[in-house]
Amino acid sequence: MKIPLLFRIGLFAVLVCNLHTASLVSAQVNDAGLWLSLNAEKKVTSRFSVTMSAESRFNENISEAGTIFADMGLDYRLHKNLRVSANYRFSGKRRLDDSYSTRHRWYAQVTIREKVDRIRMSFRTRFQTQFTDLYSSPDGKIPEYTTRFRLNLSYNNKSAFEPYVNAELFLPLELKQNQGINQTRYMAGVEYRLNRKHMFELFYLFQREYGVKNPEFDYVTGIGYYFSL
Repeated sequence: MKIPLLFRIGLFAVLVCNLHTASLVSAQVNDAGLWLSLNAEKKVTSRFSVTMSAESRFNENISEAGTIFADMGLDYRLHKNLRVSANYRFSGKRRLDDSYSTRHRWYAQVTIREKVDRIRMSFRTRFQTQFTDLYSSPDGKIPEYTTRFRLNLSYNNKSAFEPYVNAELFLPLELKQNQGINQTRYMAGVEYRLNRKHMFELFYLFQREYGVKNPEFDYVTGIGYYFSL
């Protein structure tokens, strides 16, 4: 099986960056989480669609809703193997005093897909900008810029179940001294397609922080439901 050059480069980048950042980890904070999501897609044309999603992320050993968000976007298929999209996300993140900090995020992404035998491969690049407490903080109008790279591999076994694994890197664009990647995320899961309009997803995710004094290590179980309108 010959793997396309683009995906070999993506896999190499994931491995090298992970090895580079592993040495930066010191004391750590472990947490168990649960992510629940509801996702919808409305096809406007054969190439153009509108996407919507809502998600609750529970943390502190699944004892509280740490992050809640709603996401809306536009997706366009330039080619059978190439898609672009633009999205807006509004979210609330729980503070220590149990109030919620508001976030406004805009992001654009490009996804390239390829299939080799029964292996589906995709490489996604996302550029995002985020404002935190835009109208209630002195720094609220200062944006945070991040680029994210994700490599996904799934196995198409011609059944309703499709298992997958992926790895994602978060790279802040305003690099601080001695800081590179500030977060990595690794996921394994399975998609179950009930029919052409309904799909369920179950996954397990591990993510960790870098460049902070006590980085957080999250062990997350996720459940998602997708449907087409």
